[in-house]
Amino acid sequence: MPTKEPSWIERNWKWFIPAVVLGMVGCLAVFIGLIAVFVFGTMKSSEPYQGALQISKQSEAVQAKLGAPLKEGFFVSGNINISGPSGEASLEIPISGPKGSGIIYVEAKRQMGKWYYPRLIVEIKASGERIPLQP
Repeated sequence: MPTKEPSWIERNWKWFIPAVVLGMVGCLAVFIGLIAVFVFGTMKSSEPYQGALQISKQSEAVQAKLGAPLKEGFFVSGNINISGPSGEASLEIPISGPKGSGIIYVEAKRQMGKWYYPRLIVEIKASGERIPLQP
């Protein structure tokens, strides 16, 4: 009686199954990466982020400690909630300059369509010194 020839899967399963699993893991990693880029991009384009960064870059005290030009880091953390003309934001923005690095801590409130910064502080990482910035 003639023997049945093995199917393609039976002949190639040793490399096919790992390739499928790795392909799925790769697709998941790309998906998560795209979500992260979208979220960070949205936060970086927000008015509280841009305003706090501009105020920090214009501060002579911050420039004296970190140097100029200041560059913002990629990993912003915090949240922004907007509901019509009101809202609030709480952010941590990493920054660095030629002399060192720090974090901008922002607490912003939106009232009648305009953002205010009741708390805006730059913390120098090396010394732990905090520089309050009041716009």
